Amino acid sequence: MYQKIMVPLDGSELAECVLPHVATLAQGSQVKDVVFVRVVEPFHQPTGDYVIDEKQIAKIEAEHKLAAEEYLKQLVKRVKYEGVSVQNKVLFGRVAEGLADFAGKNQIDLIVIATHGRSGVSRWVWGSVADRILRSSCVPVLMVRAPGCVPGI
Repeated sequence: MYQKIMVPLDGSELAECVLPHVATLAQGSQVKDVVFVRVVEPFHQPTGDYVIDEKQIAKIEAEHKLAAEEYLKQLVKRVKYEGVSVQNKVLFGRVAEGLADFAGKNQIDLIVIATHGRSGVSRWVWGSVADRILRSSCVPVLMVRAPGCVPGI
């Protein structure tokens, strides 16, 4: 049923809590491809008197893209799913929208993503990339609660 799985990661240990679930899916079904994806957001000019010029912004964004690529390359070296092609992709733009768009354009069958499990005010204040992906994607989404999640509304 799921032949191509997308795994959005942000470089954190929390996000990587999905890896055992991805391994189980890859080994227990007919998965052919796993794509690890990291999104680099555009640099936002800080508020205040200090202004960063376009050349510096381009350098900062290039460094962030390079760090994202290196992270994914190292991750791909760590994971091995027998008979499954493991790929990585760095996207640039808004996280949730970029991921949902990538999934739609690349025949992704399932998105597997970690969630902080925030609720109440903290969810309202911080938002939830996983929730935005769930709402904006036409692809099934498996949300994995991070260890230490506290239930609540």
